[in-house]
Amino acid sequence: MAHITKQANGRWRARYRDVSGHEHSARFDRRVEAQRWLDEVTASLVTGTYVDPKAGRATVGELAPTWLKVKSSKKPKTYAGYVSLCTGHVLPRWGKVPVATITTADVEAWVGELTADGLSASRTRQAYLVLRGVLDTAVKARRLAVNPAQGVELPSTPQGKRRYLTIAELEALADAAGDYGLLVRVLGYCGLRWGEAAELRVADCDLLRSRLIVERSVADVGGRLMVGTTKANKRREVPLTGFLRDALAAHLAGRDPSALVFQAPRGGYLRNSNFRRRSFNAATHAVGLDGLVPHELRHTAASLAIRSGANIKVVQTMMGHASATMTWDRYGHLYDDDLDSVAKRLDAAHAEHKQHSRVQSASNNGHVVELERVR
Repeated sequence: MAHITKQANGRWRARYRDVSGHEHSARFDRRVEAQRWLDEVTASLVTGTYVDPKAGRATVGELAPTWLKVKSSKKPKTYAGYVSLCTGHVLPRWGKVPVATITTADVEAWVGELTADGLSASRTRQAYLVLRGVLDTAVKARRLAVNPAQGVELPSTPQGKRRYLTIAELEALADAAGDYGLLVRVLGYCGLRWGEAAELRVADCDLLRSRLIVERSVADVGGRLMVGTTKANKRREVPLTGFLRDALAAHLAGRDPSALVFQAPRGGYLRNSNFRRRSFNAATHAVGLDGLVPHELRHTAASLAIRSGANIKVVQTMMGHASATMTWDRYGHLYDDDLDSVAKRLDAAHAEHKQHSRVQSASNNGHVVELERVR
């Protein structure tokens, strides 16, 4: 039941009982304000969106561990990123703030402050997503009716221009990389992620079938190397060219099946940062490709596969993307050259149709002449 009563001091007291039987009240200067408040509460009770005002007193800092616990099943590197964003950007601003007091305007102002402080657009968006996730947890726990972080305008992430190497450029880079030339070729022709190449074992190289079996990856998480599944959590097979198969056969001859295909100079895992410092950066400079990073060779692999005629599903499988849509979003523009071939094929089909029509017309005319003779 809900009631509004006028008090001795002239103010209006509105009160109601929630679904648990607990009474709540508020005081207003005008009766119309008290009635509006009760109407809103009644509507939320009827629609099932009611939130106990006391529940909203929980702070972001109190709810963040719950959200992080849910995310702990993510890849170790991804989870470490969430923890870093939470402790470095979210909790310093929101840790002691009750979730019920947060407004959309507050979140927008915070996003603006992060950008003004020099945080990159990508990092700002990631920090925002962490806060939004924590507030989603509050909504699910019935501490908030709606998430105030929804619909916030975010800084756009500039799309860097991808570099796609030609075969000549890739070969020159591999030659300049010396002992790691084979690794450069595997990255540039097969499209493995760095962690997948670093964890590749001799037994994963099926040279008889010209395939690389990719089902694990190693990640550097705060200086600690951790082995897990691939990014998409799926095993995939990547085709090997004949020259790569032969080069790998020579490289792996006599090696133990469990041995790493590509190792650090003193054995063990080859770290991306060490590889760049000791070999890759000097190689890129030597061939005029300064600034290129190993991950860009993955883009080169996709572009070379597309130029060779691979369809989008084949490229998706080769790259280990979760869906063909993801592959298309990243590399669909490389198929633009097919527009010319489509037009040429349509021209050919149209010409064939016209030729067939002329032949058919001539044939029909011949029948008519023959009929006239019979008559």
